[in-house]
Amino acid sequence: MNLPKDVVLFSTADWDNPSWTNKQHMACELADRGFRVLYIESLGLRRPSTRPWDLRRLGRRLFRGLGPLRTVREGVSVLSPLVLPFHSHPWIGRLNQRLLERRVADAVRQLGMRDPMLWTYHPLIPRIPHSLLVYHCVDDLASAPRMPSDMLRRAETELLREADVVFATSRRLALQCGAEAHYLPNVVDFAHFSRAREAGPIPADLAAIPRPRVGFIGAVSEYKVDFDLIAQVARLRPDLHWVLVGTVGEGQPWTRLDKMRLPNIHFLGHKAYAELPDYLRGFDVAAILAQRNAYTQSMFPMKFFEYLAAGRPVIAGETPALDEFREAFWHVSGTDEVVESIDEILSAPQRRQSVGIALASRYTWSWRTDRMLEILSASGQSRRRLAA
Repeated sequence: MNLPKDVVLFSTADWDNPSWTNKQHMACELADRGFRVLYIESLGLRRPSTRPWDLRRLGRRLFRGLGPLRTVREGVSVLSPLVLPFHSHPWIGRLNQRLLERRVADAVRQLGMRDPMLWTYHPLIPRIPHSLLVYHCVDDLASAPRMPSDMLRRAETELLREADVVFATSRRLALQCGAEAHYLPNVVDFAHFSRAREAGPIPADLAAIPRPRVGFIGAVSEYKVDFDLIAQVARLRPDLHWVLVGTVGEGQPWTRLDKMRLPNIHFLGHKAYAELPDYLRGFDVAAILAQRNAYTQSMFPMKFFEYLAAGRPVIAGETPALDEFREAFWHVSGTDEVVESIDEILSAPQRRQSVGIALASRYTWSWRTDRMLEILSASGQSRRRLAA
């Protein structure tokens, strides 16, 4: 494939964010294929609160923004941008763009990159010389809490006009991005999560919780997880124990857990990526019960294929991105359907397992990266023909 081997990747997450998503995985996938990746950490787009979490984040961002490039693995260098919060203020937005442009341009020169491919997960990127511009749309950022929504919508419209290739992780996002967007869903490290189907240990904090266990892995935040539904089921069925693995308040530090303070709801906190198969091994049911809002209605939960690769039976609520895969999970709407589906799963836990495993085995990082590079290569060839 005749593609530039240098990539500047603009992320919405810091490299060492405890919950890895598309951005870090994609940087590693590209590096494994011989690309040199300059990974630009989060700009801190969400308007900060006065919570200690956000104040620590601001201090850390400022400290790192004054620091040098970091090499985090072979082929991946990380740059922390120096930006001010409150991006929606016009003069702050302009200043941040100038600061970002200068810092990225310096890093590109330092690494000896020439006309790199720009690969972005947000629309607020600086104007620097490049060979291809790729927009990888994985979230409706403007719909997330405390985001500079109007500014992001305007910037995304401009980015969509200029991008050479657009990828989207859900059909709804692809529709929002326009007819030229390529729909490629979120995927899974199949070998890693398949470990949950092997004999092995169950972590002590999980083993201490009675069965049956209904588990969730991800950001435990109010705008993502339907706390009301979980609490209603927990009250109705005290014999079912809900286990939530993940950072409470990630992306929403003001998350309140008052309604979830029940004896059969357990918060185990963040767990390392390497440990997740061990936790999945101890789940009787895996759950995706999302709030219904503009953000969640366009997302494709990464945990879906991870649950399936682990061989876990999955219940999922109104998440449109999963509709085409309904043969692999139990679709639920409301308290009664959640309870009925869980009881059905517990009576026949192997039902649909083979369907789910086979499905997850097709949707891997390797498959999607290969497909992306094929599309990019074709786009590059088309550009060269037009320029000839």
